[in-house]
Amino acid sequence: MKNYLWPLAEFPPDGRLVERSRRVRLGDVSTNGQLRLDALARYLQDVAADDVNEAGLAGAWVLRRLLVEIKARPEFAVDVDLATFCSGSGPRWAERRTTLKTAGRLLIEAVGLWVFVDSSGRPAELEKQFLPIYGDTARDRKVSGRLRLPSPPANAPEKLFVTRSSDFDVLGHMNNAVAWVVIEQEVLHVEPQATIVSALLEYRTPVAPGSELKVVSSRQDDCLMVWILGANETFVSARLVLTQ
Repeated sequence: MKNYLWPLAEFPPDGRLVERSRRVRLGDVSTNGQLRLDALARYLQDVAADDVNEAGLAGAWVLRRLLVEIKARPEFAVDVDLATFCSGSGPRWAERRTTLKTAGRLLIEAVGLWVFVDSSGRPAELEKQFLPIYGDTARDRKVSGRLRLPSPPANAPEKLFVTRSSDFDVLGHMNNAVAWVVIEQEVLHVEPQATIVSALLEYRTPVAPGSELKVVSSRQDDCLMVWILGANETFVSARLVLTQ
């Protein structure tokens, strides 16, 4: 898996590995019949939630960072297989690797950094039972929660993004999958013939209902950078590698 920011863990030979299968449905695809990236984000979120729920962990997890490499997108009505495991941890967060395959063919790889939060929504120390459950795959591998993407350029053209009530989840902020709607729309606007082959997203600050959002993009080297902004803060930063 391509990555220039931090070393990635390999799939473990043993330990806790959670697998799920699902069919790509009509509401998951765009007009070309391929899986949308906001639907992919829901798939990743769902298999992660299944894992921690079945492990008996309380509390909630909020996505902080996501790295995705896309070899190909699954198409409408095909069955996809997801496999996920905990690949490292920090004081208040854990890393998770996930693969998506169809008929044994690897299509998408993802690495997410999820922050554990308490009932008030603030980051909290991992529960005592975390390491007994996930230690065999995390293998004492410590991961950083530091964000790395740059701030948006000054005076860049801005577009308005209007949120919907359905964009917000039970945690009281915009669900992480919604950021992909903004990003794919921006790619279509800037380079309509391009395909996203890899992406790094950083979720800096939760988006609360009623927030006025703006979208900014900029070409930097071989990448397209996209930011979702508020009045005085950056909510989401994204670094996209595109191909024609």
